[in-house]
Amino acid sequence: GQVDESCVLVAARVFLEGPYNATTGLMTDGMRALGLVPTTEPYTGLGYVHVGGGGETTTPAVLAVTGNDAVVDWVVLELRDMIDPSVIVATRCALVQRDGDVVATDGQNAVSLPIGPGDYHLAVRHRNHLGCMTAGTVSLSTSPTSVDFTTNTLATFGTNARKSVAGLLPAQVLWAGDVTFDGSVQYTGAGNDRDPILVTVGSTTPNNVVNNVYSTRDVNLNGNVQYTGAGNDRDPILVNVGSTTPNNIRVEQLP
Repeated sequence: GQVDESCVLVAARVFLEGPYNATTGLMTDGMRALGLVPTTEPYTGLGYVHVGGGGETTTPAVLAVTGNDAVVDWVVLELRDMIDPSVIVATRCALVQRDGDVVATDGQNAVSLPIGPGDYHLAVRHRNHLGCMTAGTVSLSTSPTSVDFTTNTLATFGTNARKSVAGLLPAQVLWAGDVTFDGSVQYTGAGNDRDPILVTVGSTTPNNVVNNVYSTRDVNLNGNVQYTGAGNDRDPILVNVGSTTPNNIRVEQLP
């Protein structure tokens, strides 16, 4: 096809902690298997401000794909200014697969962002995980450039921007538990991420499980919201602020 000089292509890779399994080296696709992943990107509805992107859609056929390339969820890729990385210059919603590949809405190709070739910081964001950004700039062009956020060889901006997961297949993953999509993971205090989970299952019925929902309260992305018991969505929040320091706040490392 014709090369569009006003676009750059990014072949990113990222793991979300919630569904990541260090034994298989893959994320689980429970939400997709239950038919919960929407065909339209969810970020506009969460109040995310797009820059050139927004309203991206995929098809039921793409969401029907199984195996390593099965879709886990929607993510956002952000290109940020070379000099001032707090300035977002282009965004695009995309799909992340079980193997971590971030692909366009066709389920296959690298993600195209509406901006000319150049050097940019690349950030990746998710509905209930803390986003992260490359420490340095990445040189982008009309050919796909690979950026792998799952390896510790990629330097990220800030301190402990990603979580290091041990196991058979260790990886760098995005911190789970930002249920309120406000850039922090918080277990106690005003605006914490734990209360919304309790409210969702029912404040007086904490053992209740809400099944078959696409929700930011579903921290492990298995398609249900659960406050107690095995595989609940509350414990990861406590673990990520520090089990012995529940009042801690883990802040997203983005400028």
